[in-house]
Amino acid sequence: MTSIATEYKYIELDERNMPIIAGTRMKVVELVTSVKAYGWSPEELGFQYPHLTMSQIHSALAYYWDHKEEIDAEIERRFQEAEKLRLEAGESPFAARMR
Repeated sequence: MTSIATEYKYIELDERNMPIIAGTRMKVVELVTSVKAYGWSPEELGFQYPHLTMSQIHSALAYYWDHKEEIDAEIERRFQEAEKLRLEAGESPFAARMR
């Protein structure tokens, strides 16, 4: 995997220009989604993702705040894609039996 350094010490851009945490495969958007979905603090993120250092977490969050509009758009795009797939799949046999 080829990556490009950024002005953020712990953030690189992968081959698709997606910001990732350097030395990991964790995308900044995935970390931010955890904050938005669960309300996790940086300390809780460190507990939930023990492979990340607090420096990496804070760098990812700083990157997010400086690129909020584009990362929020990516989160929305992912949500819409998941919703589309959910609707296409229809009700699962298990859910149908539970009614």
